Amino acid sequence: MKYIKLAEFYKEVSSTTKRLEKTAILAKFLKGLTEEDKDILYLLEGGIYPEYDERKIGISGQLALKAIAKATGTPNSKLVKEWKAIGDIGLVAEKFTLHKKQTTLGSTKVTTKKVIDNLRKLPELVGAGTVNKKIALITELLTSAEPIEALYLVRTLIGDLRIGVQEGTIREALALAYFKGDKESAETIQRAIDKSNDLGLVFVIARKKKLTDLKKINLQLGKPIKAMLAQKAKTIEEGFKNVGKPCMIEYKYDGFRLLIHKDKDKVTLFTRMLENVTKQFPEVTEYVNKYVKSDSCILDSEAVGFNKKTKEYTDFQAISQRIRRKHNIEELQKKLPVEVNVFDILYYNGKSELDTPFEKRAKLVRKILKDHPYKIISSKTMISSDVKKVEKFYKQALKDNQEGIMMKALDAEYKPGRRVGHMLKIKPSERDLDLVITGAEYGKGKRKGWMSSFILSCKGDKKGEYLEIGKVGTGIAEKDNDITFESLTKMLTPLIIKEKGNEVKLKPKIIVAVTYQEIQKSPNYESKWALRFPRFTALRNDKPLSEIADLKEVQEDFLKQKRNYRYG
Repeated sequence: MKYIKLAEFYKEVSSTTKRLEKTAILAKFLKGLTEEDKDILYLLEGGIYPEYDERKIGISGQLALKAIAKATGTPNSKLVKEWKAIGDIGLVAEKFTLHKKQTTLGSTKVTTKKVIDNLRKLPELVGAGTVNKKIALITELLTSAEPIEALYLVRTLIGDLRIGVQEGTIREALALAYFKGDKESAETIQRAIDKSNDLGLVFVIARKKKLTDLKKINLQLGKPIKAMLAQKAKTIEEGFKNVGKPCMIEYKYDGFRLLIHKDKDKVTLFTRMLENVTKQFPEVTEYVNKYVKSDSCILDSEAVGFNKKTKEYTDFQAISQRIRRKHNIEELQKKLPVEVNVFDILYYNGKSELDTPFEKRAKLVRKILKDHPYKIISSKTMISSDVKKVEKFYKQALKDNQEGIMMKALDAEYKPGRRVGHMLKIKPSERDLDLVITGAEYGKGKRKGWMSSFILSCKGDKKGEYLEIGKVGTGIAEKDNDITFESLTKMLTPLIIKEKGNEVKLKPKIIVAVTYQEIQKSPNYESKWALRFPRFTALRNDKPLSEIADLKEVQEDFLKQKRNYRYG
């Protein structure tokens, strides 16, 4: 298949914001693919490998500009100026490729196979001369690309495809293309995606029109699976109304999600972002091998930090640096110890437990896990129908420095990657939000050269829309801390898409947790809301963009603060 056909599909599917129309366009496109085209499924989501694969393209905007400059013979300074003006490197590539095509006799066509082959070489390049080698691989593609191909090629390189196709759209399109779009087939396809995290694999099986083969896809040890996510409840009474009585009440831990794969004595650890963090937490491997009695299993848990001297639990911010740090592991292990709190099991001795009722899964966890406090334990739980007893349990969770409680339906299945109504979280109204940084201002004086005031945005109603809601500059250290103005500036600089004076517009990627005094209505921000006295509390590198606060959540928090819910 010629890459120009894929690029034309991108253009067509981008022309509508209506999901049903996108689904129909994608279904028609999928019908024209062969089994050998399965890698195109990864391109549809802007990647080159299955979602579980840790290898990423990893090309910055600056590097993409250098490749465009070389391919089109345009001065880099001219490209940068154009980029700052229009804010889309893909459109810059399209414009200058068009100019190049008008002054040359043409070139060979680019196939999807060539694109994928070249892009897959990029993550493998290391050592001296890496930058030049990457530019050469990209330039080779851009030199032969048509303008529309250059647009989407560059957007793919920088991870900003902008065609509005999500996993759900692909699921519905596969069901429509091969099973006439019925609900049963869509659900079977979703379960296959949930278990494999591999759209290419699911496509190959789906196009054979055999639902029975899709149902045979199982979880695999060592391959990450997405964590099931909870919805919010305002009160305990509301929680009971939604999950039923009795239900499981559980501590909501203030740590980070850890999915543990045990295959005999081999233990692999993944975050909710599917990152392999086994090397960062060697003590957890030791705990699992010592205290979990099973040949093979996949456990869902929360790693919580604690003070070694006082044995008091600490918050997420205190241990977040352990997730990313790949050096001085032994030192960090002693300085920032973690306790693993296991609350669910997804796989046990060769069998998937996803469809097993939650109450039975919880009992299985306690059967195979031998509790060792401050190492690995089963989560603190109770089963109850009594509001007063739950309130008492809730207060104890807060006293133990945890975030609140979870309320879980006893008969519920485990749905990977989905935010479900049968699992609810209740937290006190301490007023905090996870937001994305979309802009910044450079500081003056001792903060000169650093970004020091950061524009925060929530999700808008449209896909890919981020609306400003405030600025934050407090809670960040100037030095001697894991998160400083300097480290944030280094992190955000590659994401600059537009500059004006001392202000920059940034690609939405870096997520932060902030606390605030209250939410106010405001005409000064795109969201029409503003945070009063926001304060940075943590870098949320364990969360994807899809999980930041949206307008609905902001409005609900606004109403909640006015009503003063006791258990918001």
